[in-house]
Amino acid sequence: MMDTLPERVWTNFWHPETPHVVVLVVALALLSLRLIPRQRSRVVSTVTVFAVCLAGQLLGALLEALDHSRLAVLIRETFIIGSGMAVCRLLGLFFFRAVLPRVGVETPRIAEDLIVVVIYAVFIIARLHIVGLDPSSLLTTSAVITAVVALAMQDTLGNALSGVALQLDDSLHTGDWIRIDDLTGQVVQVRWRQTTIRTRNGEIVIVPNSQLMKGRFTVFGRVGVADWPWRRWVWFNVTYDSPPGQVIQVVESTIASAEIDNVANEPPPSCVLMDFGPGYARYALRYWMIDPQPDDPTDSAVRVHVFTALQRAGMQLAVPEQSMHVTKENEAYRRALHRRETERRVTGLHRVELFAGLQEEELRTISEQLVYAPFAAGDVIYRQGDSAHWLYLLADGEAEVFIDLPDHTRQHYRDVPTGSTFGERGVLTGEARRDTVIARTDVVCYRLGRATVEQLIRSRPEIANAIAEILCRRETEIEAFAHQFDDQAARPAAPHPAGMVDKIRAFLGL
Repeated sequence: MMDTLPERVWTNFWHPETPHVVVLVVALALLSLRLIPRQRSRVVSTVTVFAVCLAGQLLGALLEALDHSRLAVLIRETFIIGSGMAVCRLLGLFFFRAVLPRVGVETPRIAEDLIVVVIYAVFIIARLHIVGLDPSSLLTTSAVITAVVALAMQDTLGNALSGVALQLDDSLHTGDWIRIDDLTGQVVQVRWRQTTIRTRNGEIVIVPNSQLMKGRFTVFGRVGVADWPWRRWVWFNVTYDSPPGQVIQVVESTIASAEIDNVANEPPPSCVLMDFGPGYARYALRYWMIDPQPDDPTDSAVRVHVFTALQRAGMQLAVPEQSMHVTKENEAYRRALHRRETERRVTGLHRVELFAGLQEEELRTISEQLVYAPFAAGDVIYRQGDSAHWLYLLADGEAEVFIDLPDHTRQHYRDVPTGSTFGERGVLTGEARRDTVIARTDVVCYRLGRATVEQLIRSRPEIANAIAEILCRRETEIEAFAHQFDDQAARPAAPHPAGMVDKIRAFLGL
């Protein structure tokens, strides 16, 4: 009894190994989707290719049932090779992306690609042998085909071998920051044919591996390597009024002490005098950047700190002489401008507890002695243990006070609000700083020197009593804060204002 057409088609299509292959593909696909969800698109596309190849095999079985044997064999074997390659790809994804990483083995992407390509080749050659076709005989019997294949594969083989060389000599890793001519970016992946680079603008650039091996590229950052900072240069010009030694010392000490994100503490920053220009000296600050990604924002933050440091030191950035901006001012205008600034400072001094008992004229005298001192966010205004030379008035912004305690990390003590003073004790008693003050935001401070404070107390000795009470209260607060971290120690007695007055007068020689 003759089989019907559907039965013949099914017999030619559904071989004994077919259900095992289908179950394997489904199992690998489900496991891969669960274990490596980031590869979802690859898994779905591979399963889709496998399904298309199954449909192609069904078409070949139909043609064979209709007695189109030659065409049927060609179509069936083509789609069998396609489905086999899809299975190999699924196995490679599952093994290299799911299994090996979970046992602590990271395989370079190019090694994965080359191994899968070799498996493809072995499978194709094995399948051709099964159907009675020897691929080696085809190539050896045709010199023309051999020459064409060799020429066609020349660039591909060169890229593949270059990719292998890059991996074997450990010169390029995924995540490295590199520069090739005018291209700068981060290596996303190294494949068997090309290296993919993502620029800071989000552009994806494909570079053939052979180009990397033939040319020169610079690696200036490596993910996971802590001791691989990148040296950056920040240029600025200062007028000849400022001695170079002072400029270098001010800039280096400011950047070294400031807490700037993405700036390494080691190696320390260095400032050098690079050139002399028309009306200015040209300097370069060289610092070390940790992460190359935010390069321009980090440079900008460093420039802000350089700018405020020069302002505090009374040093001026230079401008080219040909672009000088001239403002016509008369003496009346300058007096009016000075008067407005004095009134603003006196208004601020009225709100300060330390100067609450002073007369208007005395406040005006103090306002004349205030020194403008801006700080950028992250600047260390002074450190615990430093010698005290200035009393600070915070005119704008916010600062934080930290205390280093024995056997404890740095502790946040309090915030300094706008309109407050800090640093009084050291100036009045000669003691070293007992805390560290850091600018939380960009702040504007005014500094008052020890000589001005001494002159004020000499002219009004009774002020020392009011100041002593304020200092005693702050002393009690800081001792109570420190006692929280050493509750075994006896709590110190509260300081007496009379003792503080004696300490102030002794230090100032009154």
